[in-house]
Amino acid sequence: MTVPLHFNAFVMNTNSHIHHGQWRRPDAGQVDFEDVELWIELAKKLEAAKFDALFFADVTGVYGDADADFDVYIREGLQIPSNDPIPLVAALAVHTSRIGLALTSNVAQSHPYQFARQVSTLDHISRGRVAWNIVTGLQDNGARNFGHPRLTDHTERYAWAEEYVDVTYKLWEGSWDEGALLKDRERGIYSDASKIHKINHVSERYSVQGPHLPSPSPQRTPVLYQAGSSESGRAFAAKHAEATFIISPNPALAKQLIDDTRRQAVEVGRRAEDIKFFQGLSFVIGDTEEEAKAKAAEVEQYVSIDGYLAHSALVDKTGRVYDPETPLKDVDTNTAKGFGEWVSKAITDREPLVRDVALLISRSTRIVGTPDQIADALVEWQAAGVDGINVINWVIPGSFEEFAEKVLPVLRERGLAQNEYGDDTTLRGRLFGAPRLNDRHPAARYRGAFGRDAVPSTGARVNEGGADASGSAEADLVEAQEAAR
Repeated sequence: MTVPLHFNAFVMNTNSHIHHGQWRRPDAGQVDFEDVELWIELAKKLEAAKFDALFFADVTGVYGDADADFDVYIREGLQIPSNDPIPLVAALAVHTSRIGLALTSNVAQSHPYQFARQVSTLDHISRGRVAWNIVTGLQDNGARNFGHPRLTDHTERYAWAEEYVDVTYKLWEGSWDEGALLKDRERGIYSDASKIHKINHVSERYSVQGPHLPSPSPQRTPVLYQAGSSESGRAFAAKHAEATFIISPNPALAKQLIDDTRRQAVEVGRRAEDIKFFQGLSFVIGDTEEEAKAKAAEVEQYVSIDGYLAHSALVDKTGRVYDPETPLKDVDTNTAKGFGEWVSKAITDREPLVRDVALLISRSTRIVGTPDQIADALVEWQAAGVDGINVINWVIPGSFEEFAEKVLPVLRERGLAQNEYGDDTTLRGRLFGAPRLNDRHPAARYRGAFGRDAVPSTGARVNEGGADASGSAEADLVEAQEAAR
């Protein structure tokens, strides 16, 4: 039996997100990304096409060395200017009714108490359609914008993320018991005080008393997205993620990553199917193969070599983007080495250039072909374990309109795309069959965990081996709850 794939539109509240230079095309609406009407109309079109979610990426600073000039990013409009996705998600929530709305927020950019309140509010406004893409940051400039001298070590960032999500889980799942909100006009009791609790969280970075100010939203905890293929990232996803965004160069490598993450999920007490994997792909669609190839050539006319190189961080030790005509053998960089090795293996009949790296990146996760050829390719990705596709645009809204008009009907004929949203109005319900996190998720341990006499709880911390190093009171609590299941 064929299982439908899920589809997200992967975008950013900026001019040049993934495919750099395409904003120069006359049909590129993203050049006016600050116009809310662009996003409202896109969200409505995606909802009509039965996309599962509109997924917003985000950053907190510019790329490259924090002390180098950033002229290339300004010139290209490469994720600067960019606007905050959270207010935009609120606007889109009131103009749609079924499509999911996923936002990205770095653990460094907002205190977890404030962030948890914002997300609960958004989940109320959207009636249960919000997702959070948990990120730890990747720019030194972004770290400096929040008072840190540099980007924290990679492993330590995930330890930080463990503390951060621990606070949010306690607020979303534990602060309010079921049935606490009464709205009882006759007795004059709005909420049951015995069922609302302070969380008294104390950890290395955070001290949060609580209680959570919003009442439980339809999902309580938003759907948890995460992107990370590193060793630390996979371990974090195995424990926390419900949807993981990957950009693998081919189905075989995707399968390796997916199988390893699902294996780790089982090892920490979850099930393999508790995580859905979304592969990022772009599409060049033609009614014939020849037309598709001609359109791909047109796309490449707008490719910005400088933009791709700047985004990939293929820069010299001063933070400057290499000249595109530089032989790859002359490149001396501590970043993006994998791209260079990839190109050197792919081009053997001449000396590969820096320019070739940018072209490779621009083509690496695109599918060029007819709707039927695209459907055939997606079958291969699904066979590798992929549950859904993050559709990456060349232009907004045209790329999504064309995909909806030409590809989705073919996918529906094959049973590879949903025809309708179904009865559950929440995003988690559509993805997993129920609006709330299942009991296997670590956040579930905080349900019913707090009472009026609760003592301060030590937040979860990840040690170098990746295991929890929780305080004894919390460990005893978790052990007792697990034994009672």
